[in-house]
Amino acid sequence: MSAQSEKKEIEFPELPLVTEDFLSKAQAAAGCQMAEYAPGEREALLAGIKKLLKEQDAVLVAHYYTSDDLQQLAEESGGYVADSLEMARFGHDHPASTLIVAGVRFMGETAKILNPEKRVLMPDTEATCSLDLECPVDLFTAFCDGHPEYTSVVYANTSAAVKARADWVVTSGIALPIIKHLAERGEKVLWAPDRHLGSYVQRETGVDMLIWPGSCVIHEQFKADGIRNLKEKYPQAQVLVHPESPKEVVELADVVGSTTGLIKASLNPDVHAFIVATEPGIFYKMKQASPAKLFLEAPSGGLGGTCESCLRCPWMAMNGLRNLAEVLKTGANEITIEEDIRARALVPIQRMLDFARRHQIIVKEKGNA
Repeated sequence: MSAQSEKKEIEFPELPLVTEDFLSKAQAAAGCQMAEYAPGEREALLAGIKKLLKEQDAVLVAHYYTSDDLQQLAEESGGYVADSLEMARFGHDHPASTLIVAGVRFMGETAKILNPEKRVLMPDTEATCSLDLECPVDLFTAFCDGHPEYTSVVYANTSAAVKARADWVVTSGIALPIIKHLAERGEKVLWAPDRHLGSYVQRETGVDMLIWPGSCVIHEQFKADGIRNLKEKYPQAQVLVHPESPKEVVELADVVGSTTGLIKASLNPDVHAFIVATEPGIFYKMKQASPAKLFLEAPSGGLGGTCESCLRCPWMAMNGLRNLAEVLKTGANEITIEEDIRARALVPIQRMLDFARRHQIIVKEKGNA
């Protein structure tokens, strides 16, 4: 039976679950954090946050997709900028008793799963991810229960509860070797939640997969026609694409990779211009490493490369200096996970980490997530 016919046996919620109203609320909350600073406000916030971090034995870990201000602050205050898993691992190795996670909710949960003894705070716990929203644990559990002959593999961009039900957790940076490993063992894979990343992995490995129909609202909107148009204007530019993007966009890529993989690709000394199909927060690290190079946002329309046609994740933008300072003052927005769920979610995450260690793979990823 094909994956498509298998999927029809399950009553999936109508996609996308992320409504325009929900996105509008996220954009409004993001607007409060991105609003122009009053004279002297930014400097006062930065100084106050650095002081509070020291006083509260806290360290800031920020995702590649957060604002330049937060990434710079993390670096200047002894914190870290990375993908979700490396953020959690850094927090585990760091002696601070409090982790401030600037990102989206599943990243805060991952940090808590790996660091149960530490206090984990987020600037805004309402900052979420469409992939997480489109894979509710009850539907995922029912799907797994209906196909027990499949090994369940979930992307890191999922809730702690979904991870607790999975056999494996993967990041985009390690998905291919793990799926190849499972295929070599003769296992069939139930993949969730990103259909584009799942389809990319299936094409690359040929494994028998059932693919959950979720997607990232940002990567979903990149358009092949827009990238071709931009490529005509900048023929020397390489196209860097995250595999959460649609197939026709991935097929245009010179490099397909995770956030860390794309940053590494941007270091190529022989290339001086790039069209980048992922969340533009990644440009902070790219420009920091290669300030003389040209980085262009892949358009989401089909008509060019103007800023109007490009995208920012509204949930990542909900993280800002203003609510970060407030959380440090009040201790609000603490991430808590029931111990039973945390302990079960740790198992597939640890399985991935052990695999990476055995095969000497550095696990780096978004995701984001």
